[in-house]
Amino acid sequence: MADISPVTKAVVPAAGLGTRFLPATKATPKEMLPIVDKPAIQYVVEEAVSAGLSDVLMITGRSKRSIEDHFDRAYELEDALRNKGDQVRLASIQESAELAQIHYVRQGEPKGLGHAVHCARQHVGHEPFAVLLGDDLIASQDNLLQRMIEVRQQYGGSVVALMEVDPAQVSKFGCAAISAGSEEDVVNVTDLVEKPAADEAPSNWIIIGRYVLDPAVFDVLEKTPPGRGGEIQLTDALRTLATMDPEAGGGVHGVLFRGSRYDTGDKLDYLRTVVQFATEREDLGAEFLGWLKEFVNQQD
Repeated sequence: MADISPVTKAVVPAAGLGTRFLPATKATPKEMLPIVDKPAIQYVVEEAVSAGLSDVLMITGRSKRSIEDHFDRAYELEDALRNKGDQVRLASIQESAELAQIHYVRQGEPKGLGHAVHCARQHVGHEPFAVLLGDDLIASQDNLLQRMIEVRQQYGGSVVALMEVDPAQVSKFGCAAISAGSEEDVVNVTDLVEKPAADEAPSNWIIIGRYVLDPAVFDVLEKTPPGRGGEIQLTDALRTLATMDPEAGGGVHGVLFRGSRYDTGDKLDYLRTVVQFATEREDLGAEFLGWLKEFVNQQD
């Protein structure tokens, strides 16, 4: 019988160099760039915790120490805020330190997402686990990760999140060949291709940065040769898993996601995300949106 052990751990790869955001990321991790007043990676950890995953492993690299500091206590700052009677800001900095039990392991070389996931093997062991990429922020009300965990519990194997895009966009992402499943929002993934040309893509359903993986992925990654860009691609490992027997941890399902996804992967998308989050804030939204409308009218 296929393994349907509960999912209790989350892995967050955060070892990338952030070259698209230079010079800002020369000394500051891309994951620590703020979305209004909170670093992007905190939203990711909050999503994992909301899905019931309070054991979080960060895959980091050199120059990522500020991520660890952010999720640690800052006693001097806490004392200063406490002495000022600033309970709101005090609570905001304590929140990040109390979110989850966070562990860290370094990815010694930037060998790709597949290699980063493989670095989690010792921590994860023989359990299924979630992977959350920091470039994708998912609206909390959409409960995507919870749904993916439900699908894993029901069908076993691995689960990827899929989102439909314009065919011209598929070359930027991993892309899935799919067939209908037994539920409206669940499909069988029969093949995957990393960043295909638009005319070679098997569909216009792309993989976004949420995965629930069977531990069988570790043995597959160990044997996966470098692929596109000379890196070990998680997409290539999933392609192998899709053809494997369910009894061996194989099989890949996709959850068709039609909710709100915020992309922070490049400068323009990052700016869009900041604006969207700012307009949705109760404390900032109305005033900021009024200014934004006025600014746009002036440009026109």
